Amino acid sequence: SAISRKNTATTDQSRSRPHRHEEDEYTIPDNYENLNEFAGPSPVENPKEGNLYRHRSLEQERSKSRDARRSRRASMQQGPSGRRNASMSFGPEQNLSEKRRVSRFATQLYTVSYLIVFSMLGTLARLGLQWLTFYPGAPVVTGVLWANFAGTLFMGFLAEDRRLFRDEWGNGIMEGKQRLSDEETLPEREAAVRAAHVKVKKTIPLYIGLATGFCGSFTSFSSFMRDVFFALSNNLPTPIDHQYPSSSSPVSTTSTVSRNGGYSFMALLAVITLTLSLCLAGLKLGAHIAILLDPLTPTFPFVLLRKILDRVVVFVALGAWLGAILMAVWPPDRPSGPDSKGSWANETWRGQAVLALVFAPAGCLLRFYASLKLNGITPSFPLGTFAVNIFGTAVLGMAFDLQHVGLDNTAGVGGGRVGCQVLQGVMDGFCGCLTTVSTWIAELNGLRRRHAYVYGGVSVLSGLGILIIIMGSVRWTVGWGKVACVT
Repeated sequence: SAISRKNTATTDQSRSRPHRHEEDEYTIPDNYENLNEFAGPSPVENPKEGNLYRHRSLEQERSKSRDARRSRRASMQQGPSGRRNASMSFGPEQNLSEKRRVSRFATQLYTVSYLIVFSMLGTLARLGLQWLTFYPGAPVVTGVLWANFAGTLFMGFLAEDRRLFRDEWGNGIMEGKQRLSDEETLPEREAAVRAAHVKVKKTIPLYIGLATGFCGSFTSFSSFMRDVFFALSNNLPTPIDHQYPSSSSPVSTTSTVSRNGGYSFMALLAVITLTLSLCLAGLKLGAHIAILLDPLTPTFPFVLLRKILDRVVVFVALGAWLGAILMAVWPPDRPSGPDSKGSWANETWRGQAVLALVFAPAGCLLRFYASLKLNGITPSFPLGTFAVNIFGTAVLGMAFDLQHVGLDNTAGVGGGRVGCQVLQGVMDGFCGCLTTVSTWIAELNGLRRRHAYVYGGVSVLSGLGILIIIMGSVRWTVGWGKVACVT
């Protein structure tokens, strides 16, 4: 018929000409596939609520990626013809000269720059949300809970979204559909669309910056485990909820009433259960929001991302990190100058946020490269995420002990106020960005059920055990003293 001939001609014409976005192509290192923010299944695997759908797991995606990587390497070893076939294995045939490859170094430079910027933004968002949610009469006293929930919700949105970066991966989706015949079932078509999405999104530096940098730094596994230990040791800071007599001294938010071990165990279970349940729900909720807002979500222009943002962010990242270091060296909040003893009594901003921004990029980049190196070793147990979460928790425990032992005077272990502020920056910045709940929850959601329970249980028990050894050995022997800085 005329209609079928027209459609056939249109299809042939579209296949004969190069896509408008294939002029620039990132050269992505193979180990980028080890980023579990992208490797696992979407939080909602049946967005259209069909009667049939295919369930995928993180282990299956790891196996697919490994096989595809081996196939590419085998094709590259076959010479020019093999390289040409490997490059064109997905999508219409076209001449390689029509593409302009962005070098691997440039790809890594853009990715690292985005990670630096978004790690600092994620740290500010986490600290700000903790301050906002710690108020008199707060029903939930663990301030980092809301940061973990919000970061995981945003992770779920990014994992399910199909609009923001459509200019980057939209053509791949259409090509994935074209490869399927009309006889293929709907689940197979949906699987092709999702496979195309996963293939392309891990090649976008901005996407990596948002998911790995912002969400990973917005959430904090080490702070979560610190609150779990505080609940066990009856040291969880609580907002003041009742008035105290005017004749007595103000009540401290860290003052507690003695209780037996049974109540402490119940408090420990409450913090763990509340965090896990709320964050898992946040991952699903974020995906549902992405599906709901799909018709309204805008698309980032291709030229804006590739031609402008990717290049500008390199200078922004360098300037932001250098600016934070300079502000830490010369604090801007010295309105009254030193007191009679030569101490800068009003120097609070540096300890509250600036030093955290200095250490944040280092923690985020260490987590990123640990994931690239270790996550692919055992698909059923993400070793990279586990290693950074436990290591960051241990560093936070040691920093907290140093901050609360012998730091109440200028001759303390950490050098008084400045040493206390540096340790606070290490906990909020380095440890907060080194450890992540959003990726951890996404992995728990993607792993097979038995593997997820093992991975989640070992992570929580290991983190708590480390803090019992490090923080408990000080808490239940010499005790903790007052800190020398305002946090």
